[in-house]
Amino acid sequence: MDITSLQCGGTIEWMNNLKEVTKRVKYASMTAKLLRNEFRDLYLHIESGKTAYKFHVFEVSIHKKFIAEGKATINFLQSNIVVMFYNAPAANLIPFLKTLFIKIASKKQSPKVKLREQLLSGKPHVLEDISPINAKDVSRVRNEIDLKERSLTAIQLKRKRNEQQKEKETSKKQCIISLVSTAKLSGEQQQVLQAATSKGNIFFTGSAGTGKSYLLRIILSALPPDETVATASTGAAACLIGGITLHSFTGIGAGAVSLEKGIELANRPSVAQNWRRCKYLIIDEISMIDGDYFEKVEQIARAVRKSNDPFGGIKLILCGDFLQLPPVNRNSKAKFCFQTAAWSRCQLQCFNLKQVHRQSDNVFVSILNNIRLGKVTEEITARLKATTKNVLEKEGIIPTQLCCKTLEAQLINDNKLKQLPGKEYRYVATDSGSEKMLDDQTPVVKTLVLKQGAQIMLLKNVNVSSGLVNGARGIVTSFSSSGLPVVQFRAGLKYTVDLEKWVVKGMGGAVMSRKQIPLRLAWAFSIHKSQGLTLDCVEMSLSGVFEAGQAYVALSRAQSLDSLRVRDFNAKQVWANPDVIKFYRQLDYRFDAFKLHALGSRS
Repeated sequence: MDITSLQCGGTIEWMNNLKEVTKRVKYASMTAKLLRNEFRDLYLHIESGKTAYKFHVFEVSIHKKFIAEGKATINFLQSNIVVMFYNAPAANLIPFLKTLFIKIASKKQSPKVKLREQLLSGKPHVLEDISPINAKDVSRVRNEIDLKERSLTAIQLKRKRNEQQKEKETSKKQCIISLVSTAKLSGEQQQVLQAATSKGNIFFTGSAGTGKSYLLRIILSALPPDETVATASTGAAACLIGGITLHSFTGIGAGAVSLEKGIELANRPSVAQNWRRCKYLIIDEISMIDGDYFEKVEQIARAVRKSNDPFGGIKLILCGDFLQLPPVNRNSKAKFCFQTAAWSRCQLQCFNLKQVHRQSDNVFVSILNNIRLGKVTEEITARLKATTKNVLEKEGIIPTQLCCKTLEAQLINDNKLKQLPGKEYRYVATDSGSEKMLDDQTPVVKTLVLKQGAQIMLLKNVNVSSGLVNGARGIVTSFSSSGLPVVQFRAGLKYTVDLEKWVVKGMGGAVMSRKQIPLRLAWAFSIHKSQGLTLDCVEMSLSGVFEAGQAYVALSRAQSLDSLRVRDFNAKQVWANPDVIKFYRQLDYRFDAFKLHALGSRS
């Protein structure tokens, strides 16, 4: 990645001494580049078409509050010029601004050549690319920051750290920035990222724990925000990637209308505007989208965008595992997306991620890979039956029971809570927006009821290094003076759980939010609701399995064989859809053939 240049939209404003704008230019597309002259003076060079500007980077302030949304502002204080960036991929904007900051700080340490000496030098004033950031630059800036911090009084330092901690805890944007800044991708993930930011439609898949959701968030950060729509088949999956449901984006809901009616609904001004603005459409959990619905949406996209290209010329980035839970169609037998003519028209470049990151136990990974394909050997049966002897209870925390049906899990939780003695504590979420949509698209309930002794699950990453992560199990031991639950987690930490905020994007840029305690009763959980979670202690009986892939989804929620207890395991409870197996065999064959062609290519 070139961290010294940036492709984005932007606005440049020139102001007088009264801060009134005297001139403004706006570009839908421009290139910003960091350059320097022979005297090591730093310049910001902006070019759009045949127009170009250069600004001396001296005494500037950088505003980056909305950096995760692809927006930032550089204020040139001496010249009263403001450069605003927008629609910049966060993965490019963040390192670009970091480079600018380090170069500015490094420049302050180097001797400045006086203007008189520059004029008398006789050298031509040529701008050239700046050198990449090196370890010396970073070390020099860190030393300067350390010196400044040491000069602060204890009170000033404490205030500064409190402000930084508050910003970190309350800002979802910080999570995105951290994700982009520290992203370490495997070789196969790098291939997908490169394809996602290049031309052509892509589909990437992989077994549970191969980092599909993580990779999807990295891809999102590398695309222009204003032209990218992130969707998913369910509200919970959409919330994980900061997107909306596909049903909401399309404007046709669940699609129980004719194609003609669907086109009419999608052509409503507010919906059609979103369709036409979209250049990149991400669909997560594509495996749960019914094929007939996918076919209808593709036809609607062509009609609304008035283009015969697949999906009206929108670049598709599809993600999901067809060997997990299948699509739901209440009216007829469900059809997979890959069984449609629309899938063929899109000419998707396909990737199958193989490296598992969730489980480090190679034996367990092998078992899961076999079960995913519906294969159960006598050795696998013996290994899973042996888990009945696992003692998972720890410090009063019992394993979560995975149920095949959501209603069954809800009844278990309600009954267990009623059986506990003591006072009830009720937490009603503070909502901004549609309660129904927030129920669908956030993992927390509107009203949470807890008691001392309640088995709970954490629903947000609070402190990853301490084990307070999404899916962490615990028990409520008491309540603070302000009424907040004090939880003993299985990781060994006792923690007072405070309110957290979930932000949900609606259509037309509308933003909704829910503020709630990030906990859920966890005596039981449905297999469907557990998708995407990693559970540190889980128990299940698979006798009620009724769908292909359901047993695999349940088993793959566990971190290892030691954190799992399977009651009454029977090999008949495990099977995979034969159409999906055939699809994956063809997919691997095509991918291997593509790699061989790429290796043998002379171009």
